[in-house]
Amino acid sequence: MAKKKGSIVYKCSSCGYTQPGWLGRCPQCGEWNTLEECITDPNAATPTLSGGTAVKVRPVPLAKIAVQGEGRITTGIEEFDRVLGGGATLRSAVLIGGEPGIGKSTLLLQSAASVLKAHKGRILYVSGEESASQIKGRATRLALDVGQVEILCTLRLEDILDALDSLTPSLVIIDSIQTVYSVQAGIVPGTVSQLKYCANELIGWVKERDSVLFMTAHVTKDGTIAGPKSLEHMVDTVISFERNNNDDLRFLHALKNRFGSVDELGVFKMEQDGLKMVDDPSTLFITKREKGLPAGVSCVPVFEGSRVFVVEIQALTVGAKGAINRVYSDRIDSARVSRVAAVIEKCAGIKFSDVDIYINVAGGARLSESAIDAALAAALYSARTDIALPERTAIVGELSLAGEIRPVAKLKERVKAAKEMGFTTVLTPEKSAGATAVSDISALVRALFSNTLDGKTTVR
Repeated sequence: MAKKKGSIVYKCSSCGYTQPGWLGRCPQCGEWNTLEECITDPNAATPTLSGGTAVKVRPVPLAKIAVQGEGRITTGIEEFDRVLGGGATLRSAVLIGGEPGIGKSTLLLQSAASVLKAHKGRILYVSGEESASQIKGRATRLALDVGQVEILCTLRLEDILDALDSLTPSLVIIDSIQTVYSVQAGIVPGTVSQLKYCANELIGWVKERDSVLFMTAHVTKDGTIAGPKSLEHMVDTVISFERNNNDDLRFLHALKNRFGSVDELGVFKMEQDGLKMVDDPSTLFITKREKGLPAGVSCVPVFEGSRVFVVEIQALTVGAKGAINRVYSDRIDSARVSRVAAVIEKCAGIKFSDVDIYINVAGGARLSESAIDAALAAALYSARTDIALPERTAIVGELSLAGEIRPVAKLKERVKAAKEMGFTTVLTPEKSAGATAVSDISALVRALFSNTLDGKTTVR
């Protein structure tokens, strides 16, 4: 049931007597000017019919709590279910953020069509941005069978709650939460008060029923979800929908997930008939070339959740345009790039302080794990010396400030994935089946460039 607005009553500060209107004298105790205005909580405990005493919520020891299994609704889209942790958990709220036109509505409409096929139950699609005819037109264009989906085009929270109470759907889609408003929090949608109040009401409804709530959200110009940060704390799962430099590719990953991992990555391709899962995502991050490998390019196997992708790191160094050199990198933290460049300068005798550094990741993936350090160092060294790395070579390892290449987690799985993709040489911090061990920057440089240095640089 929807929560009711608290009503105003007048309570005597002397005896606690309450009544709906103000009086100068309390009818019960006879005191003057003791009635004070206060607001009642409609969700507080109410007296029972028999004894007249209030039934209050009391703490219960954890030992007496029965653990219940997490029921899930699978969306039928494997990449989406992977990011959700195996499907959407019942009685949970999921917030999906992404820039305009990236495909949030398309993804949820395709999910609704898949859920209709696999599960019994009703689906409510609430749209505050598009008309019902626009949604029907998209479904027709994508050839989706969503005839049984209930469409509600409204901005008012009260209309949504009434529809929820009458339909009791198993899947609720709110597109988007920034358009919903309630007269209890004002009349302007998108304000902090509106977002917190409306989201809390919707989450409270779904928490009491075996339903799943999906809410789309607007994002700011820097890609973060618009509105108060508390909105992300209120929901169970926060998912970011991004695109790379290639407008057709879409990346789906969880920023928060109470029911699964936040390391999984979903990869889609936008086509005329909707979002399509990429059959072999690992090939997206390697550039296919007819000629040899250019200078400044290295490959590293990275983990995204339970999968290994071999990713190509591209580096470029040019003379600094001013007195201070700069690092341009939006796919790898620029502080990491500066640190790795400083280690190379100290341990390998290559100067980076007089050049601007540009770093890119093929396919548009974002890399944050420390296992990319050695490959990043190789790409920087290659770019600075203009010497290409050997063909079909992958590098993995963490780089210390002393120039040591340190072990990383799940090394065997990384080596295996690289070998399966056709890499004949894999350089790692320690010996592993099919891999070559390198202990520090000097050993890495010798292993990669010993046949091609020709006096271009000095390795210390």
